[in-house]
Amino acid sequence: MKAQFQHFRQQLPQYFALMRIDRPIGTYLVLWPTLWALWLAAEGLPDWHLLLIFCVGTFLMRSAGCVINDYADRHIDAHVQRTENRPFATASVSEKEALLLFAGLCLSAFVLVLFTNRLTIALSFAAVALAACYPFMKRYTHLPQLVLGAAFAWGIPMAFAAQRGELPAALWLIYIAVLMWTVAYDTFYAMVDRDDDVKIGVKSTAILFGDDDKVITAMLQASVIGVMLLVGKQFAMSFIYYAGLMAASGLFIYQQQLIKYRDRDNCFKAFLNNHYVGMAIFVGIALHYALPA
Repeated sequence: MKAQFQHFRQQLPQYFALMRIDRPIGTYLVLWPTLWALWLAAEGLPDWHLLLIFCVGTFLMRSAGCVINDYADRHIDAHVQRTENRPFATASVSEKEALLLFAGLCLSAFVLVLFTNRLTIALSFAAVALAACYPFMKRYTHLPQLVLGAAFAWGIPMAFAAQRGELPAALWLIYIAVLMWTVAYDTFYAMVDRDDDVKIGVKSTAILFGDDDKVITAMLQASVIGVMLLVGKQFAMSFIYYAGLMAASGLFIYQQQLIKYRDRDNCFKAFLNNHYVGMAIFVGIALHYALPA
């Protein structure tokens, strides 16, 4: 037992690397839409215990997704410039360790969900399924980003289920917007690895879109704003919400400038910049409910 505990302590840095503790961007990109949904569902500040559950649960499930992603890519990460120093690529962790860590993170998140309601618990099984299957999609389809979007947006119906106990039709507009948003920004991410992915046979929207990548991602971003305008109408939002959408639109234009020449570093910057898109829209939603009518 002592030897096992010592091994666990020694491996902690590798487990943290698998979970991307030092790279929280993925957590932000899942958390912002979830917070949009919680505020819209509650028409203001949501129940405190639900806010805590979803914040911690988002961190746990994003971490679990990173772990299973590295497990799925354990034989290819060493051949990609961006991922050549990951734990599996450097043989720093075993397959068993990764699978146990994934199971532990999912179980911890499920324990949190048990403090909500039956509908939210039922939806949580789909969340795990989406998180688990996404990493393997890049071997079978050029649209793995679509599956990632479905996974990243799943906190939206869960948030409405937890806060309201029902799934109003309008929430699916938010879901569609986040789905398209995810495909756009994860295409930027895939553009960073495109040359390596082509060599090793990994599929992505960046490869599928080819020379039309800038046009298609711009169309997706414009569609996101269009759908979020419909969301504003459905939820009777005020001008401050639309100001948030204007800020998000400006950030999208900036991202298109970043990817103009398809430079790896700038494509990655464009991906990271989406943190501020999520924040801008959230601020618009939160201020709508916080400020007097």
